[in-house]
Amino acid sequence: MGKKYYFYVLLCSDKTLYGGFTTDLKARTAKHNSGQGARYTKSRRPVTLIYHEEFSDKSSALKAEYAFKHQPRAEKVAYLVNHGIKKELFSR
Repeated sequence: MGKKYYFYVLLCSDKTLYGGFTTDLKARTAKHNSGQGARYTKSRRPVTLIYHEEFSDKSSALKAEYAFKHQPRAEKVAYLVNHGIKKELFSR
């Protein structure tokens, strides 16, 4: 069985969204919540992992992250809703 790569989305305490890439969802989420993750999430803790996709190769996971990060918020929310995440999570 090969290594797994993940694109993930965090819901920050201020209801903003953060997309990232990792090989270990649990450890990466913990790192964000400890303040050692991305600069963006450091001041928006706690964060909650609300979505992830698994990929068999790093390139595909990074492409998914890039595509998500370069969308307006409304499109990010629509993407998540289309993948089964409840829209009420995002209301500010």
